[in-house]
Amino acid sequence: MNILITGGAGFIGSNLSLRLLEKGYQVTVLDNLLPQVHGENPEEESPLFQNILGKVNFIKGDVTKKSDWLKAIKQQDSIIHLAALTGTGQSMYQIDKYTDVNVSGTAKMLDVLVNENHQIKKVILASSRAVYGEGKYFHKDLGIVYPKSRNLENMEKGEFEIKNESGKTLKPLPTDESSLLQPISVYGITKQIQEQLVMSVCSSVNIDAIALRFQNVYGAGQSLQNPYTGILSIFSSQILNDENLNIFEDGEESRDFIYIDDAVEAIILSLENTDVKNKVFNIGTGVSTTVLELAKTLKKYYNKDIEINISGQFRIGDIRHNFADISLAQEKLSFFPKVSFEEGIRKFTTWVLKQNMGKIKYNQSLHEMIEKGLLK
Repeated sequence: MNILITGGAGFIGSNLSLRLLEKGYQVTVLDNLLPQVHGENPEEESPLFQNILGKVNFIKGDVTKKSDWLKAIKQQDSIIHLAALTGTGQSMYQIDKYTDVNVSGTAKMLDVLVNENHQIKKVILASSRAVYGEGKYFHKDLGIVYPKSRNLENMEKGEFEIKNESGKTLKPLPTDESSLLQPISVYGITKQIQEQLVMSVCSSVNIDAIALRFQNVYGAGQSLQNPYTGILSIFSSQILNDENLNIFEDGEESRDFIYIDDAVEAIILSLENTDVKNKVFNIGTGVSTTVLELAKTLKKYYNKDIEINISGQFRIGDIRHNFADISLAQEKLSFFPKVSFEEGIRKFTTWVLKQNMGKIKYNQSLHEMIEKGLLK
């Protein structure tokens, strides 16, 4: 089978490409080698790109250009659409750019699928937990609650937990696929629109579609220079350069961290499953880990005597908690993540210590958010 992977030179895409090649698939990659991910001289210096160079049919192109879609889609059987801009904070001030790549790029793919000759039978979309916004919560007096964005005044006073309008603190629950969709970042909005476009159009032209709402994917091989995504890369750069860590909010905000191998396996299960059609699945571990716990674990494995400072700063567009209910993916896809958080961090840090870890341009990204009034 011939598989087209957009964004296939990226972190998830390059790992997926290699795994599919091992399984005997023919892989074509469409990627623009974005400098923010791959560096200023990506074709010669990007480790992610070098991993697939000469192994896949590589097309340097852009998902926002119909001509590149027409070139890439020839003789393909399935599309795994990973190409997207992914920084939540950055999306709040690069609105046109995020919308162009994520929404218009997806629209161009679908326009080609509807109006041009091809043999595509399945589309798999990489979506995000960002579509849920603040997610699903519970209160003994209120039952299930889907809160909107946190109150800015409360956050400025250092009150970061989710509360309802009456001031009652709510308990986070794992988010299932039937939860209310109310993204609070531009990035999250673009992912929701991507889902709606793909599900609607593909079903109308008899193409199977699956959307995977990924939690925070990390692991060996991820970009160590992109300051807009990847909290593990940012923290690792600071720790290994003997810089103290600056933790936003109170450090108790939490995420669901899924190791790259498990994320890739979820995509392959979706690709090879012939019974599941037009479905959306959460892909995570179902385990909630605080940012403070992450920082302490990285510090332990790097064996560095740095300080972890709780700053109380916060970003507009950040959520408080989110972790996945993966029971549907377990039932329909037989998806069972194998790598625990502790094992995954050990693998990640072992790999990082073998890399040439320079300083990440993190302060630049903070200054940009401060200038736009998005970092408080």
